[in-house]
Amino acid sequence: MTPAPELDMEHLNQWLGRSETVSESVAPGVDERFRATFGAWLYPAAQEVPLGLHWCLSPSAVAYNALGPDGHPARGGFLPPVPLESRMWAGGQVKFLHPVQVGDTVTRKSTIGSITQKQGRSGPLLFVAVHHEIDVDGRIVIQERQDIVYRPANKRGPSPRQDHAGDIPAGAYVGDAVTLFRYSAMTFNGHRIHYDYPYVTQEEGYADLVVHGPLQATLLMNAAAMRTGTSAIQFDYRGLSPLTAGEPVMIRAQDDRIWLEKTDGTVTFEGRYSTL
Repeated sequence: MTPAPELDMEHLNQWLGRSETVSESVAPGVDERFRATFGAWLYPAAQEVPLGLHWCLSPSAVAYNALGPDGHPARGGFLPPVPLESRMWAGGQVKFLHPVQVGDTVTRKSTIGSITQKQGRSGPLLFVAVHHEIDVDGRIVIQERQDIVYRPANKRGPSPRQDHAGDIPAGAYVGDAVTLFRYSAMTFNGHRIHYDYPYVTQEEGYADLVVHGPLQATLLMNAAAMRTGTSAIQFDYRGLSPLTAGEPVMIRAQDDRIWLEKTDGTVTFEGRYSTL
């Protein structure tokens, strides 16, 4: 096994406080495609775009020749150039302060808030917290913290593909390959684990395409809004276990906790919510 590279924290900490600002108007087509992808899983709020749609706005338009072999943008730029091979969106917090409507021009200011090194079972881990302030006409409508974790590559052996067609319980959510492709397209996410079956099974060792963390968070935050009867919520979330295409999950909730659970009891994603 190749040893993990040393992390030059003095160099990486130079990215602390860096910020970038981007804007995009919410086009009717973006709203329509998002609704078509999630359907009845969305909180039915009138005169506002669905919770989670903001992740489809102003994605980084990285040139094709500036992508790494996994489809992620190459290291550097706004995010620090962390030399660890694997990068994932581990969790975060989002506060929906005011509704966003179709036609609004949404401006997002993103700032590197913290860079923290930890030691994991597979080697060094680096956590980068990115803070977002999202406003419409100068009024902050969404506040968010995104937690990104970098770690050494996890080269697991190929896993056998499983057939879940016969064990889908009533009311379960099943993310299929088409849904994952649509979500990747809406968010301009080139990470190959979500749409490239040979890559994700042979190179990454998963049994099937991997369901996006933000897609799972979107399901849970909308379910939380349905339970509270309002879209003005704070939602803290984190990924716990991989979910792959075709695996049915149920939305479970107790008190302020809400989670996605496989048929074998494994929790893939969880969150906690409160009204604002």
